[in-house]
Amino acid sequence: MIAQAGEGHVGPGVTLGAGALVHESAYVDDGAVIGDGSRIWHFCHVNGGARIGARCSLGQNVVVMNGVTVGDNAKIQNNVSLYEGVELEDDVFCGPSMVFTNVYNPRSAVSRKNEYRRTLVKRGASIGANATIVCGSTVGRYAFIAAGAVVNRDVPDYALVAGVPAKRIGWMSEAGFRLEVVAPAADSTSSEQLRCTGSGALYERRGDVVTRVEENA
Repeated sequence: MIAQAGEGHVGPGVTLGAGALVHESAYVDDGAVIGDGSRIWHFCHVNGGARIGARCSLGQNVVVMNGVTVGDNAKIQNNVSLYEGVELEDDVFCGPSMVFTNVYNPRSAVSRKNEYRRTLVKRGASIGANATIVCGSTVGRYAFIAAGAVVNRDVPDYALVAGVPAKRIGWMSEAGFRLEVVAPAADSTSSEQLRCTGSGALYERRGDVVTRVEENA
């Protein structure tokens, strides 16, 4: 493993944080920023305009293009490409072989580099293996995208979505467990109190907005 810029395929103009390591088979181009303690594994390619936060893990054969930003503690599993226009916040999980796009209507013979659509994955969200996130979508905080789902619209915070196209089938906690209904709220039939089946933490839903309302004791 390489721990210093200018060695192997890590350009001398790379910013490599303290404790960050790059596998000998990976390429990191000049101008890229790799945060403290991050790991870049076999056959990855990090382009020069990419910024990767601290304590991230990029599995085998991950590509990170120019202009991509990745927050802290992100886990990018094997065979994922982060194309220009993609932004991942802290604690995001991208499952094996899931797909991002950045052009909505691609044609090989038509250049549309000026039409890239931004895709934002917010803090704590998880994207399952082989899922596809169509460009221009925002995946909300702590949302959970099931394996194989195709997301073509925004996903609310804490939503559990599945299918093609993806539809909401439930709600997930910050700990990654299904939320169960405890009791409807007294003031509105569209509101209810939810509980994490794993941690016991309480949440409240009002319409399509879920918020955490109590720390687990």
